[in-house]
Amino acid sequence: MADPLTAVVAIGWGMKAAGWVASPIISDLFKKASSYLGFDASKKLSELEPKILLLERVMGAVEVSPYRPRLEGLYSKLKSAFYEAEEILDDVEYYRLEKKIPDDKLKSEVAGPSRRLKQIWSATVKSSPLKHQESGMSKVKLKKKLDRIEEVINDACKVLKRMNLPSISGANQSHVVAANSRGGGTTSRPLSTIIGRDEDCDKIVALLHEKEEHGQPDTNSAPCYTVVGIHGIGGSGKSTLAQLVCAHEKKDTHFDLVMWVHVSQDFGVDAIYMEMFEAATGTLCPQFKNRDTLQDMLEKKLCGKRFLLVLDDVWYNMNIRDATQSENLQQILSPLRAGEAGSKILVTSRNEDALLALGAAKQRCIPISVLDEDVFWKLLMHYALHGVPVDDHTHGTLGDIGKEIAKKLKGSPLAARIVGEQLRIRQNVVFWRSVRDRDLLNETMGALWWSYHHLHEQVKRCFAFCSIFPRRHCLEGHELVKLWAAEGFARCTSEGEEMEDVCQEYFDELVSASFLQLKAKEYPHESDYYLVHDLLHDLAEKAAGSDCFRIEKSELQEKCAAVEVPPNVRHMFVQFYDTLLITTKICQLCNLRTLIIGSGPTWDAVSEQVLKFMFKRLRKLRVLTITAGCSARYDVPSVMPLPACIDQLRHLRYLAFRLHDSTNLRMILPATFSKLYHMQVLDFGCIEEVVFSSCEDFGNLVNLRHVVCSVFVNIPSIGRLTSLQTMSGFDVRKEQGYEFRQLGNLKKLRGKLWIRGMQNVESKEESLEANLAGKEGISTLELTWWGGGKASPEVLDGLCPPKDLKSLIMNGYHGIRYPSWMHYGATKHVNHLHLRNCSPLHGPELSGFCTHLRELIIEQCTWDALPDYMEHLTSLKNLEISCCYNIRSIRSLPTLPQSIKDFNFRISNEVLLSSCKTVGDPDWQKIKHIPYVSTDNDNNIGSYCAMKMGVVQDQKETNLIVYRHNLL
Repeated sequence: MADPLTAVVAIGWGMKAAGWVASPIISDLFKKASSYLGFDASKKLSELEPKILLLERVMGAVEVSPYRPRLEGLYSKLKSAFYEAEEILDDVEYYRLEKKIPDDKLKSEVAGPSRRLKQIWSATVKSSPLKHQESGMSKVKLKKKLDRIEEVINDACKVLKRMNLPSISGANQSHVVAANSRGGGTTSRPLSTIIGRDEDCDKIVALLHEKEEHGQPDTNSAPCYTVVGIHGIGGSGKSTLAQLVCAHEKKDTHFDLVMWVHVSQDFGVDAIYMEMFEAATGTLCPQFKNRDTLQDMLEKKLCGKRFLLVLDDVWYNMNIRDATQSENLQQILSPLRAGEAGSKILVTSRNEDALLALGAAKQRCIPISVLDEDVFWKLLMHYALHGVPVDDHTHGTLGDIGKEIAKKLKGSPLAARIVGEQLRIRQNVVFWRSVRDRDLLNETMGALWWSYHHLHEQVKRCFAFCSIFPRRHCLEGHELVKLWAAEGFARCTSEGEEMEDVCQEYFDELVSASFLQLKAKEYPHESDYYLVHDLLHDLAEKAAGSDCFRIEKSELQEKCAAVEVPPNVRHMFVQFYDTLLITTKICQLCNLRTLIIGSGPTWDAVSEQVLKFMFKRLRKLRVLTITAGCSARYDVPSVMPLPACIDQLRHLRYLAFRLHDSTNLRMILPATFSKLYHMQVLDFGCIEEVVFSSCEDFGNLVNLRHVVCSVFVNIPSIGRLTSLQTMSGFDVRKEQGYEFRQLGNLKKLRGKLWIRGMQNVESKEESLEANLAGKEGISTLELTWWGGGKASPEVLDGLCPPKDLKSLIMNGYHGIRYPSWMHYGATKHVNHLHLRNCSPLHGPELSGFCTHLRELIIEQCTWDALPDYMEHLTSLKNLEISCCYNIRSIRSLPTLPQSIKDFNFRISNEVLLSSCKTVGDPDWQKIKHIPYVSTDNDNNIGSYCAMKMGVVQDQKETNLIVYRHNLL
């Protein structure tokens, strides 16, 4: 384990300065500025390169340097230089777009034969004031900024050289950390007492004793073992739990052989083989120069034995694209195939990826649980007072102080052990109180710091950013991904790589390493939310330093003047909207990049004047989110005009105005909104209507990627927004800019696509131009026809969806037949089909949905019969048929598949309903296998599910109580 003092120093330094200075941002800046300023960029970069390498080397020595406090200011300057470089590049890109967008538009307009228009376009380009001003600022101003950035780097190198740090010529920091992070090897012997892990132990033992699905091992098929894993943050008790399991299995007779091997970060395959051999035989392993010989020896010892192998502390860095890492892990497992069927491997690791790399199934990757407060306090007191002779009165007093100390340790078993051992030194009240009042965080975070260090540099920035949110704040994965992308944290390594995909990898790494933990669901259908553990939240705050700041409710209850905000803060969260705080404090933060206002009273309180003040003062904002309540009066429409000066936020990428509840708020976007060329995310929440105040071309927002709103936001010429991934929906109209073919260029669309006004698509050529089949990211497609819209079969056939579509909804279709692609396999991956208010005489042939369809909803359709082929839908789980009035003439149900679990049948057919509830009737026979059946007569809605009938299945076999519901 790392020395606590070293951990304190490392945490105090925060992120490596070299990680900022060596960023591609600096290189890109000098390259892009070279043509404008007329200097040799490669020469400049070659001069900077050795200085950056010098900075990387000395950062390792900074940890133990007595001069470290003096370096905090230097580190701050380096970060400021980095931020300034990003902003210059942003300006360069903004002015490039400002020139390019009108040119591209003119080019598209003059694509025809008009010579006069071409002459106009040529004259416009020649007279453009930005033709030779790609940075958007004067050469003098830009050169000053570049010189200042270079000066900061030069000064940093000079200071660090003068300090004569001992490791300046040695290995860089990563090697130093790697050596120290290894720690001592663990053993299979548990501590004398383990508190609070009995339930976890039982869960792991149950997985280890699970019956295998396969039989005897076969070298050509499945291995004889399965892998079970425990993952969690450093110091969370993974090894302790594995030791408890190991001790249990040594007493039990389920396994012939129990072995324990400590792997850690830097492992050699031969060394692991030798440890396995010694654990299997209880004797020293002979020295072999040949790995094959060693492997053969190990296989002989394992042959015919059902074993349990514990691989403790396995490291796996998903960011290292080195095949040898994965190959070495697989090599470790190679001799184990000689064992008996039913063998198990128990792996502990800080990240889930290591478990998956070793072959563990997702359901067998168990996150280490968090100890509740009372159990954690008992654990701390065990380390502090177990076996120590103190009288009852002193024990009680120390116990009360211990409860206060335990709360500061945020549930970390490692922290409990370190602090408990300190408390054990002296059992007096004065000393315990002094420990209680110390900064215990820095003394107990060593293991977490090493885990944090091994994250990718950009992943560290993403994690540090999470510190702006309050503790226990529920975080949504997709929201974090979009925020990180807007902040510029993504570093794309290949052409065409989407920044959201890169940030999703960052998110997955943080989840895998338990820096973000999945919140337990209170309700079955609740969305996935993630939390940052309290101790990790403290680590994020340390890593972020003065970059991130938040003002919570308790602080806002104080006087605004009492709230002190760091002047150089760049990312800020304010829990409640407060006009005085915004105007007097926040608007003074000229470097602010992120402002997230958690909630407010009503939109009426968010005045246009305050917004205008913010837009003019906070010009470096990249993210702006304001959440508020709805207006008190629903009958009075509220109008929210955005100030025209919003165009001064040229760096803005993420804009969200969210309401707690749906209301009749009408938001008006000014014409200047079209100048926000960097905009990526627009989130209007539950706003009733979003309108544009003029005919300005919002197709200029060429970087727009996500439009989130509960209503349709109709953007003309949306086809120019080729980066668009998410949109609330698209209205097809018979007017310029809203044609169906506008969708043709939107190849990056993801998630759900809802298209209304399908009756306005008039030809197969137009439907083919929309290229729905090419939108591979679409998982849900909803097609809506208004006013009984009809479409020719040819138009429908041209609407063929992407082959991996998961959900299809058709609403209001009144054609003569369903499209051919519904019958011939183009929708074979659809698992949800919803047909609403569709009027073809017969339902669609369902043969094309056989493989994956799990849910079928038929609502308000005018068919005279139910679809055939239903018995072949062998994956169907839920079937709902409602408000289909023409079905009253049906005398019997079609044969239903045996897979159905839930049948909701609401029609106006008394004869059919009667036959379904009559035991022994052919229709009753068709539904008797369905666990849950609900029926309702459309003429008597309200008597829904009033009578229970049917049989309870054998609980021993199915563990499922089944009710059949029917009418009174």
